[in-house]
Amino acid sequence: MTEHENFKRPTTIQEMLERMENFSTPEGWQRGLDYKPESSDVFIVTPPKCGTTWMQQIVHGLRTRGSMDFDEITRVVPWINMAHDMGIDIYAPQVGHPRAFKTHDTLNEAPKGGKYIVILRNPQDALLSHYYFFENFFFEKGSIDIDTFARDFYFPRRAVFKHITALWDQRNNENVLPLCYENMKADLSETIERVAEFIGIPLDDELREIVLRQSDIKFMQAHENQFEDHIIRKTRSPAMKLPMDGQLSKVRDGQVGSAKLSVPERIKKELDDIWRDEVAPKIGLDSYEDLRKELLN
Repeated sequence: MTEHENFKRPTTIQEMLERMENFSTPEGWQRGLDYKPESSDVFIVTPPKCGTTWMQQIVHGLRTRGSMDFDEITRVVPWINMAHDMGIDIYAPQVGHPRAFKTHDTLNEAPKGGKYIVILRNPQDALLSHYYFFENFFFEKGSIDIDTFARDFYFPRRAVFKHITALWDQRNNENVLPLCYENMKADLSETIERVAEFIGIPLDDELREIVLRQSDIKFMQAHENQFEDHIIRKTRSPAMKLPMDGQLSKVRDGQVGSAKLSVPERIKKELDDIWRDEVAPKIGLDSYEDLRKELLN
């Protein structure tokens, strides 16, 4: 039996946090922060579980006319903060133009000088997706309930809320394209058109159909292994002392509003309270739905 086979997944938030301290190295993370973009570089800026992989596939499909010649999407659209620790050179030539990266840093924290596609999502749905993504990789399935995960991990980070407030003052910046996950689901074709125009890709009918088909949830589920974080799993699991058999699948059902049935009412209320106390005073909007409508205009 190898050392890795002896590793067990955490069963508490505290243990999970201790293991996650080795998710990245300080040197690797800093290399991403220090990156100096070209003006055409595209950054996909999202909180976790808010359409990041989906947009990586859209951008890569647009710039390559639908190339699926990659083992995992992060290989061709790198996570700029994690690339060094994954063995990916962020300065190496990319297979298409413009160069593209993802980051979960906010718009304020991302490297300055490029173009930025910012995607937001209803905090309730983002919480639920985040929970299922972590389960059976970062913590043992069934060991941490969603209440505990929300209060001890999700709430303290304020990820969705920080991204919203960071975007607000720059939402009309010509180098920023603000999107909502729910609007992408409602009209994917229009989203593809907006992204193509924003990143400077001429969109003909054939290319539109290619990208529309390849960014559909059924297509991505059929090619799930290309959208699973197996590079991170293989390179960082040993550092976090996690078993190698975990899954980091980033393609679920992609449903809008699933939190209505799965997130406890008390957690929804706490999310609403965070919005009322921390977001509304900064942006002047009373709810995420108000924000979504504002970004449609």
